[in-house]
Amino acid sequence: MREFRRRSTPNSRTFRVRFLLHDGAREVATGPGRKRRRWLTVWDRCGDLRFWYKKLGGWKVWNFITETKMKYVLVTGGVVSGLGKGVTASSIGLLLQACGLRVTSIKIDPYLNTDAGTMSPFEHGEVFVLDDGGEVDLDLGNYERFLDLTLTRDNNITTGKIYQSVIDKERKGDYLGKTVQVVPHITDAIQEWIERVAMVPVDGKEGPADVCVIELGGTIGDIESMPFIEALGQFSYRVGPGNFCLVHVSLVPVLNVVGEQKTKPTQHSVRVLRGQGLTPNILACRSTKPLEENVKAKLAQFCHVPAENIVTLYDVPNIWHIPLLLRDQKAHEAILKELNLQSIARDPNLKEWTTRTEISSTLHDSVRIAMVGKYTGLSDAYLSVLKALLHASVACHRKLVVDWVAAGDLEDVTAKETPQVHKAAWDLLKGADGVLVPGGFGDRGVQGKILAAKYARENKVPFLGICLGMQIAVIEFARSVLGMIDANSTEFDPETTSPCVIFMPEGSKTHMGGTMRLGSRRTYFKVTDCKSAKLYGDVAFVDERHRHRYEVNPDMISQFESAGLSFVGRDETGRRMEIIELPAHPYFVGVQFHPEFKSRPGKPSALFLGLIAACRRSDTSLPNKGHLKKPVANGTSNGHFTGKPHQNGHAFKSSNGSLNGVYSNGNGVHS
Repeated sequence: MREFRRRSTPNSRTFRVRFLLHDGAREVATGPGRKRRRWLTVWDRCGDLRFWYKKLGGWKVWNFITETKMKYVLVTGGVVSGLGKGVTASSIGLLLQACGLRVTSIKIDPYLNTDAGTMSPFEHGEVFVLDDGGEVDLDLGNYERFLDLTLTRDNNITTGKIYQSVIDKERKGDYLGKTVQVVPHITDAIQEWIERVAMVPVDGKEGPADVCVIELGGTIGDIESMPFIEALGQFSYRVGPGNFCLVHVSLVPVLNVVGEQKTKPTQHSVRVLRGQGLTPNILACRSTKPLEENVKAKLAQFCHVPAENIVTLYDVPNIWHIPLLLRDQKAHEAILKELNLQSIARDPNLKEWTTRTEISSTLHDSVRIAMVGKYTGLSDAYLSVLKALLHASVACHRKLVVDWVAAGDLEDVTAKETPQVHKAAWDLLKGADGVLVPGGFGDRGVQGKILAAKYARENKVPFLGICLGMQIAVIEFARSVLGMIDANSTEFDPETTSPCVIFMPEGSKTHMGGTMRLGSRRTYFKVTDCKSAKLYGDVAFVDERHRHRYEVNPDMISQFESAGLSFVGRDETGRRMEIIELPAHPYFVGVQFHPEFKSRPGKPSALFLGLIAACRRSDTSLPNKGHLKKPVANGTSNGHFTGKPHQNGHAFKSSNGSLNGVYSNGNGVHS
């Protein structure tokens, strides 16, 4: 709600007030002219106020002084990590969007790293890259996919960023000789960062959002998160009642011995949270089954949370059900009540979401993709790739099955040491409908990836190589087709006589953090009659996100193209290769960028869509350089996608043996 104060009196005593919304005008108040300086309270969403003047016979803009406050929803976690705070935060944001509100998101990571760029995927999952080049936590990818936002690096707060900003101010003398301390200087910096970022629009519209959803990483009680807890406690007091809602995600385990839901872990978690200055308004309890009424009553009594504000996030077939669970338990009503937004929010409209959830649960015809990588022991290392595959497979009405193939298991050395593992890896590769080689760093598993690319090229198996995957395809082509036996990347062999892939001139070999070619960059199609251009909709260029230090050697391009490898996409200079294709192959595409980062439920990545479509050899092929032979179910036709396939988050276990709606071969992980 905003309050508007008039600066002048209208020329007529009778007028009507209308707001101009994105979808047209809506009358919100009608009445006689009011006296000068009388406060007029109305509901505003994003438009100008215009008045109808009878004497003037037209619309006139009336200037107003606006006063508004951002609403905040904080999501914390207790008992154990990995409960799915990111999925819960994303689902809450989606639910509020369905109620007609604009939403933005912030993720707080208490680690000392400035960003996630130098972390191993085994440590923290994939590094998600934003348009502005920010290397951030994978939960921001969740937010972007669920809410269709374009976030910035400032939407990811880390302890390193906060301390660095405070120390920089101290060095400049901004604290005027005061002793710089955690309280108040660090806590003030946290609050100022949140307030500043929350006001930045990230949904492509003008003006700030209505609600900012904040996720605090880690578990309540962690030493490293204590400054953030203190800052958020102060922050909740500053913004005042009706502007702050705390959702605490906790665990209610079921002991197999007695089969009883235990509330004590959640009680202790809430006690710790309250002891640090924060009181939960809503409890989101993770459990294997819905909470029993007596369990809810017990939690309400000992956690001081109304029973109607306690919701269960129990195991479901896939996590697309989580927003529906929250809606069915009226979590949105509890949040809207705490934020005083009941009067302007509508009933949640999740019709599309519900339809996709039902469709995804009924898919039977499978498509098998062999994921050949080095981090196959942790599916979160390739989280965005999995999501992009899922978007495309649901769009094509196929159940996605991912066969995880450790690249090293394909190599000859494995055949000598553990022949059974080697055979199992090759059986998975040969049994797949398509092959995907994702990005990565380091030389471990490189030879196996090269063998996978060779198998796909020679056997006409649909292939997609991303970042390093594209470079691998170039190296394999140089060795097998051009006869360059020692062809390699200088990343793996600095002394190679056939450097197909080289270090970029602008890169740094001394500083690792934030020194790669990062963020959204433009790729121009130099060959318009190619599969990639057709899949993107016959456009002249595309903007995709990058994260790499090495590039294909531009001095060797003529040799490759003479042998049949086409470099169809390049940067603005024409010397940096972005997209490769084999024209004679059903689908052999490599890209230097990461198309998975911009895949959305309603807009699957074009190249992933092409891969899945090419795998449907029985009823769909990709002749005519990328045009689909027949329309694919759910809105795909002629290389354009018009439907809105569903997407999922992570960290919620499925009750049917899959996780996130993706099935795997069970190599120690679930995708």
